[in-house]
Amino acid sequence: MSVPQQADSVYALLADGATVEIRPTVPADFDAVKAMYEAMSPDNAYLRFFSLSQRAAADEAQRTCRDAGPGRVALLALAAGVVVGCASYYVLGPPAQPGDPAQPGDPAQAGDQAGRGAGRPAEIAFAVADHMHHRGIATLLLEHLVSFAVSQQIQAFSAVVLAENTAMLQVVTDAGLPVRRHFVDGVIELTFPLPRVDVGTALDTYLDVVATRERSSDAASLRHVFAPGSVAVIGASRRPGTVGRAILDNIASGGYRGRIYAVNPHAAAIGNIPCSPAVADLPEPADLAVITVPAAAVLDTVEQCGQRGVRSVMVITSGLDAAACADLLSVCRRHGMRLVGPNCFGVAVPCIGLDATFAASHPRPGPVGLVSQSGGLGFALVDQLSRIGLGISSFASVGNKLDVSSNDLLLWWEQDEVTKLAVLYIESFGNPRKFARTARRVGATMPVLTVHAGRSAAGQRAAASHPAAITTPLASREALFEQAGIIATPGLGELLDVTALLATQPVPAGRTVAIVSNVGGAGVLATDACADLGLTVHHPRALTSRQLGALLPSGAFTGPVDTTAAVSEADFQQCLELLAADPDVDAMIALVLPTAATGDLEAAIAQADISVPVAVVVLNQPESVRLIDRQDGSHRPPGRGLRRGRTGQGDALPAAGPVPADAQIANWRKYCAGHRKPLPPLRSSTCRPGRAGRWQRRVENRMYCK
Repeated sequence: MSVPQQADSVYALLADGATVEIRPTVPADFDAVKAMYEAMSPDNAYLRFFSLSQRAAADEAQRTCRDAGPGRVALLALAAGVVVGCASYYVLGPPAQPGDPAQPGDPAQAGDQAGRGAGRPAEIAFAVADHMHHRGIATLLLEHLVSFAVSQQIQAFSAVVLAENTAMLQVVTDAGLPVRRHFVDGVIELTFPLPRVDVGTALDTYLDVVATRERSSDAASLRHVFAPGSVAVIGASRRPGTVGRAILDNIASGGYRGRIYAVNPHAAAIGNIPCSPAVADLPEPADLAVITVPAAAVLDTVEQCGQRGVRSVMVITSGLDAAACADLLSVCRRHGMRLVGPNCFGVAVPCIGLDATFAASHPRPGPVGLVSQSGGLGFALVDQLSRIGLGISSFASVGNKLDVSSNDLLLWWEQDEVTKLAVLYIESFGNPRKFARTARRVGATMPVLTVHAGRSAAGQRAAASHPAAITTPLASREALFEQAGIIATPGLGELLDVTALLATQPVPAGRTVAIVSNVGGAGVLATDACADLGLTVHHPRALTSRQLGALLPSGAFTGPVDTTAAVSEADFQQCLELLAADPDVDAMIALVLPTAATGDLEAAIAQADISVPVAVVVLNQPESVRLIDRQDGSHRPPGRGLRRGRTGQGDALPAAGPVPADAQIANWRKYCAGHRKPLPPLRSSTCRPGRAGRWQRRVENRMYCK
C-alpha cells in the first residue's frame, strides 16, 4: 500500500546504493503499516512480536501511528512510496520532571528535562519487510532514532531481543555504541548509552561508524554515474554545434565501451547512434541519463526517466529557478535517482572512455580526481592536467550541486583505486562539518587540494550570482580547510603547480632540502625562500663534501651547491646523485639555466639515480609547470608514506618556471607538515551544524546534506 510523501521526509542510501524515504509516522499511515506487518512471514513476525497473535499487527500499527508525544518517536522507511520498515522508541516510565534525581547508572541529567524523558532509557523496536532484509534499513532507522533522541537529551536506549534474532543483534552491535547485554529467560536485554554532544568523544566515535556505512552506500549509488553500463542523451540534436549533440559525439568518440542511446522524437538516428522517440521507448533503463532539453521540459523529462527506471540523471540545462530545483530534487528522490547538476558541464571518466561533456577535446587518463562547481574552470583544469601529462581519474562539474557534490566525489575517489590526488574547486558548503570529516579522512591517504574562491569582497559579490552562491565567510573557510588538512592556494596557477608536485613525488621525510643550481643567484633566492618557509638548507659535510670537492671548484659546495655555469652534464648528474645519497637530505631542488657550455642539464636530471623527492626549476622555460619524464616516460603516482625510496626508474619530475617555484616549495612543506603531525580537532564553532530547524536537519547522514 502506497502512502503520500510528507513535508518532513528525508532520503537516505541503503547498502546497495538504493534510496529510501524516512519520515515520522502519522495516524493516516495505520493501514500501510498494518499491511506491512501482516505481510511478514511467521518467522519474521515471531521475532518481532514474540508471538503469532493475529491481533499483533493491528495493535502494533495503532501504537506506532499515534501522534508523536513526549518521549515517543516512530519512523517509517518507504521505497517508492511503500512502507518497508518501521522503528520507534518510547521512554520507559513517567517523564522526568525538573528537580528529579538522576536514575541509577545514568549520566547526570542536563538541560530542560520536563516532558522529554531525559535521564531515563527509551525502549526501541524495529520491523523490516521480508523482501528488504539485509539492505541496511534497520541500521538507517536506528541512526535516525539516535540523532533525534540525542537532540531530545535522551541518554540511553534499551531493547529486548530473542536470542535467535541474530540479524537484529548484529544491527545493534555494529551501530558504534557501547552495548551491555543481559540474558534472561531466553531473551537478551540490551542497553546502550547514547553519545552526548557536549561530553567526551563518544559522538565522534559513533559518527565515524556512521560515516563508514555511509561512504560504502554512497559509492554504491555513484557507480551508475561514474561507472555506467549504459548512457542515454536526452535532447541530442541532429544539428552539430549544439550541447546535446556535442555530448553525444564525445561519448561516441571517446572510447566508451558501454551502450549508448539517444532520445529525439524527430530523428531515427544521430550519426551511428539509434534514437528513441521518447524516454519510455528506451531499450533499457539507462544507468545514466544526460538531459539537455530546455528548462521548461526538465521536470517532465526527469519524471519520465524515473518511471522508466533510469538510475541516475545529469541535468546540463541551466535557468531553473529555486522552486524548479526543489521540484527536480524531489522527483529524483522519489524515484531513487542520483542527480548531477543542474547547470553543469558533465562528467568524464577517461579510464573507461566516458566523456559525457561538451569539452573540445578528450581528457587524458591519470591519477588526479577533479570536481568543480564552475564548469568552465573545470574544463580549463582538465585541459591543463592533460597538457602537462598528468591526466584525470574522473571529473565532475556539479553546477547547482543539488545532490552530487564534492563530498560524494571524495567518497568515490577514496575507493575507486585509481585516484591518487583530489582537486576541488568549490564556492559553497551545504554541510561544513560533514565536508571536514570526509576531507580529513580522505586526506590521510591522498593529498586534497583546493583554491580559495571569493577571497575578496568583490570576488564574493561576483560569485553570489553563481549556482549555490558562497555563504561561508573567508575566515571560516580558511579555518575549515586547515582543520580538514586541505591545501588551499590563492590562485589556479599555484594549484596546478602543487598538483604536479604532489602527483609525481613522494612525501619528504623531513625539512632538510638540498639545493643544486648552475646559477648562483637562483640558489641564493631559493635559500631565502626555504628559510622563510621554515625549511633547512642542507650543507654538505664529511664524505659528501669531499666527493663534491673532487667535482666542483673550491667553495662551490657549501650549501646551496653552486655548480657554476660551465658545469658539464655528467658532473651535474653526479652532484645530484651524491646529494641524494646523503642521509641528511630529505628532498632536493634543482635549479638550472641551460647554456651552450653546459650540455643538456634536464637530461642529467632525468637520468640521475635519485632516492629523494625532487622539484626542478628551469629558469628560462615559458610554461608555469611541466613534467620531465624519467627514462621510460611513465609517471609515478604520489607517495603515501614517509620512507625514503628510489624515485628513479619511470618517474616524472615537475619542472616549474622561476615565478611559481616558491609556491611549490611552500605547499610541499604544508602537505609534509600535515602528514607529520595530527590534524587539529574539529572546532564546533566552525563545523557543527546549527541545532535549530526540524528534526531531519539534525540527521548527520541525510542523503541531501552535502
